[in-house]
Amino acid sequence: MSRIGKMPVSLPSGVTVSVDDANVVTVKGPLGTLSQKIDSDISVEIENNELVLSRPNDEKRLKSLHGLYRALIANMVVGVSSGYRKELELVGVGYRAEANGQRLEMNLGYSHDIVIELPQEIKVETKTEKRSNPIITLSSIDKQLIGHVAAKIRSLRPPEPYKGKGIKFVGERLRRKAGKSAGV
Repeated sequence: MSRIGKMPVSLPSGVTVSVDDANVVTVKGPLGTLSQKIDSDISVEIENNELVLSRPNDEKRLKSLHGLYRALIANMVVGVSSGYRKELELVGVGYRAEANGQRLEMNLGYSHDIVIELPQEIKVETKTEKRSNPIITLSSIDKQLIGHVAAKIRSLRPPEPYKGKGIKFVGERLRRKAGKSAGV
């Protein structure tokens, strides 16, 4: 049995879950609504404020889907109740970031500025203080989308191992290398 798939998903107060005939799970909460289509072989039951997923047999495909859909639904429940945040830090001389609505403008040491149009589901804030690195804060209810956008922003200038310059997640530990050693 899938250990993750067997665990029930507890529903906090204010969160409602509905399953329609086409096996689409819709989660509504105080922050918004998310929906996910799941495989027709996986069944979803709501009993005493908990959501339980089950599968008909132990076929390998069903075992993997069981845990996957349970994790996706659990992420949706957390997203509509409390939301997700990702913080990125720009490390480098002259690196800047500025948010204008759904546009994120960054100067990352290239000959041109980089402008990214963000999806409507993501809210972006930038914070720049003297003597500290600029920080980009992304917030959303969709864990998959916010992770994808954060990884896309990080890929524009990944941190390099010698000086640590680039875009990194706040709290990320970088593996540093020693530079050239002076030869005798």
